[in-house]
Amino acid sequence: MVTVAPCRPWVYALRLPHDPRAAHVARVTVRAVLRSHGREEVLDTAELLVSELVSNAYLHTEGPASLRLTGLADGRLRVGVWDSDPRIPAPFGDPAGERLVSSVPGDVEHGRGLLLVREYANAWGGWPLGDGLLGRGGGKLLWFEVGGHGPRGR
Repeated sequence: MVTVAPCRPWVYALRLPHDPRAAHVARVTVRAVLRSHGREEVLDTAELLVSELVSNAYLHTEGPASLRLTGLADGRLRVGVWDSDPRIPAPFGDPAGERLVSSVPGDVEHGRGLLLVREYANAWGGWPLGDGLLGRGGGKLLWFEVGGHGPRGR
């Protein structure tokens, strides 16, 4: 039985601990949410890109991360991943429309994740989040959109 996605937006948020299993938890969550909303057409892409962003949050920070899935009325899925590092990596900080040339050798296991976001997402971006609590850095939010008929690029 397929569930029909409602015409109004929906939002799911998940706090993830600093744990090597966080990317798996995020993938399972994405799969369950998208299936329940009848959004199988974006499931594989969203699952891959979420896994990359959550894995990077684990590898490059020492704190928790958060995942937010937003289904928009026009058919787009917007995904945001927050972590505690305020630095915005390429391609999220690159000017819109610039294409990246991968300098990552084909036989390495790391280094291509954010290039995948640039290749498969319709839109993406990132924001540093200011001072945060108690003078600590507020981290950053990286986001991407898939599905719908949005433009490619930022």
